[in-house]
Amino acid sequence: MTLGLDEPPTVVDAGVGVHGVFTDHDVFRLPDLWQLHLYHYEGTLSLGQSVHPIRPGHVSLVPPNTEVHFHYRGRSEHFYVHLRLPDRGTARVVPVMQDAAAESARLADLLREAVTAMPASPSRATAEIWAALWRIAELPRDEGAGRHHPVVAAAQAYIEEHLAGPLCVPDVARAAGVSHTHLTRVFRADTGRTVVAYIRHRRLQRARHLLLSSTLSITAVAAAVGISDLQAFNKACRRELGASPRAVRREGRARPE
Repeated sequence: MTLGLDEPPTVVDAGVGVHGVFTDHDVFRLPDLWQLHLYHYEGTLSLGQSVHPIRPGHVSLVPPNTEVHFHYRGRSEHFYVHLRLPDRGTARVVPVMQDAAAESARLADLLREAVTAMPASPSRATAEIWAALWRIAELPRDEGAGRHHPVVAAAQAYIEEHLAGPLCVPDVARAAGVSHTHLTRVFRADTGRTVVAYIRHRRLQRARHLLLSSTLSITAVAAAVGISDLQAFNKACRRELGASPRAVRREGRARPE
């Protein structure tokens, strides 16, 4: 199934569902709403001929007007959200059921915040659920077309957090939990760039944004992207952006609105 997440969802209800007390089998559908569940129990979810085991930490997304069968093994609790999703924007393919694994604790925190915020601040609840949906859409999967290798994703996350400071490949590899050699090989195979080239690219993309969108001095922009030497910053800008920092800023401001 596909999700559109470029715009926030419309959250109709969110809470904690308790089942399996009076019956071990529920059947229902929501004609106009998606169902998001984060499970704390073991059971089974069936949609037509598709059967999905439920385990603690699993998360499911069921499209509107889909009949679902839940089979319980005693008292069963889960976070639930009933929502509408926009049909515009980039479509992201997401399985009906996923094991959130290490991400399940963070998802539980987001959904707990949404449930408690819902009565007084629906907009706050929407923000938490939107964040949860993005995390669900980006859970690693074996088929993973268009997704980065987990080592590469960890390396990229570390790089983004440390663009303003010193960055070297051994430190990035250590943060990703692999050797320098392994990171170098996997990173290039996955992204088509070396780690060093990727760091330079991301620094200069951020520099371009600051040059065009802020009043920071060029010296401050260079420092903000981890390049304290102005001569090196000028050289990097010319190589990556095709112009000096002053020219990038001047040309950006000269463009008509």
